[in-house]
Amino acid sequence: MHRILTALLTCVLSAALAAGAAVGLVAALNAAPEQPNTPLVTFPDPAGAGTAPASRAPTTDR
Repeated sequence: MHRILTALLTCVLSAALAAGAAVGLVAALNAAPEQPNTPLVTFPDPAGAGTAPASRAPTTDR
């Protein structure tokens, strides 16, 4: 009976430790400040942005 009680106590304590670690990890991640969403590299807009050149238009014949 002593071994069953020891095993049960070990399981309960390990589950409590895992739950506490999970809660602590989530709290630590929520405490981190938000990072700005700015791109590292920017490219200038070419002239006539948004339109494809006529030579690059997709063709249907192969």
